[in-house]
Amino acid sequence: MHFYPQERIGLFIDGSNLYAAARALGFDIDYKLLLKLFADQGRLVRAFYYTALIDDQDYSPIRPLVDWLDYNGYTMVTKPTKEFTDTAGRRKIKGNMDIELAIDVMEMVEHLDHVVLFSGDGDFRRLVEATQRKGARVSVVSTIRSKPPMVADELRRQADHFVELVDIRDLICREGSQGDVPADPHSLHDYEQGDYDDAPQDGDLIDDELRESL
Repeated sequence: MHFYPQERIGLFIDGSNLYAAARALGFDIDYKLLLKLFADQGRLVRAFYYTALIDDQDYSPIRPLVDWLDYNGYTMVTKPTKEFTDTAGRRKIKGNMDIELAIDVMEMVEHLDHVVLFSGDGDFRRLVEATQRKGARVSVVSTIRSKPPMVADELRRQADHFVELVDIRDLICREGSQGDVPADPHSLHDYEQGDYDDAPQDGDLIDDELRESL
């Protein structure tokens, strides 16, 4: 990873997107280890974690993780999901947090030297570009080792540095013995009544070789 000791660092974690990337690689993230890893790289100013919650459930599977993160160094940004019916009559669940994340980056960038974005969503390319114009460096954390890759090629190209999740897996992997940190339950199966918009979109997963063949 490319950090300087005196850099002011901000983490911006797209919760479901990071979960999908780690799941594709076959491991769970220990968020205590993740926070320590980046705190050791420089001056960690803030670590934001974004997720949407289903309010009408008696028990939300993600609530234990949200509560733990809130008490252990993360700034939680949540909002309720929205339910709608599409033209085919299928029930859908919408819970996109892109706007909230983008606003926070723009508000925080003057206090940061290095923005670390945990997402592979190609929609964030313009956000990365705008952040760089304001003088901050941007690292994107995702993976190209999964099939298909979980990071959009245009986002990876725009970032100053790309951190391959596989390369830091051993440093942030959740072991079975570390039961004090709840496992991340983000899963499309948690939202089985419909589609969850924070999941990586097909158009964001096209790499160079596949793009050239289209």
